[in-house]
Amino acid sequence: MDIFKTFYSARDDGNAAKMSAYMKNRFPFLGIPKPIRAKLSRDFLRQKKTEKEIDWPFIFGCYNMPEREFHYLALDYLTAVKDLLVPGDMGKIEALITTNSWWDSVDCLDAVVGHLCLEYPGLKDSIIPRWIDSENIWLKRISIDFQLQYKEKTDTDVLSRAILKNCDTGEFFINKAIGWALRQYSKTDREWVKQFIVRNKLHPLSVKEAGKYL
Repeated sequence: MDIFKTFYSARDDGNAAKMSAYMKNRFPFLGIPKPIRAKLSRDFLRQKKTEKEIDWPFIFGCYNMPEREFHYLALDYLTAVKDLLVPGDMGKIEALITTNSWWDSVDCLDAVVGHLCLEYPGLKDSIIPRWIDSENIWLKRISIDFQLQYKEKTDTDVLSRAILKNCDTGEFFINKAIGWALRQYSKTDREWVKQFIVRNKLHPLSVKEAGKYL
């Protein structure tokens, strides 16, 4: 199955313009809505999931395509085979985070990083601290949000360091990430989040986002 030809055959120029505009015209689009994209790629991804190793050339081949739908395809595939990931793959994941970066792709990789760090906790000590201190805002964002689904397994020391190191950047996507992380963890430990907000000076956007369930 030539998934690239399949996607190109479904091009919709009218939708493409709207989808690109929604993403601030950062990427060209084919104009394939997510439900249609999922339908077109279902059989392809099902077959790829039977393979024993992650097809990194395919992933980076997709990322080298200009149209955003191919980036999404790579991320859909990586999500589908995330159980095959090993610590040595973090360098490749970092390359994806810092390539064609915007909130939609980075937030998908958030969950991939979260899964890998839960399987291999040592990554929280070897990789995440470097991302916390990085100059790249998307690595920072993931260092703050990779534990979104951890609930009681959340490492609050790592979360605190990621937030406090980056709470004065003035960057919208960082302030949003901080609020998102605190809001999510408040579902597990409301009092911890309340005290964290009281004791630390956070951007108003972060506080607003964090307080949804308080």
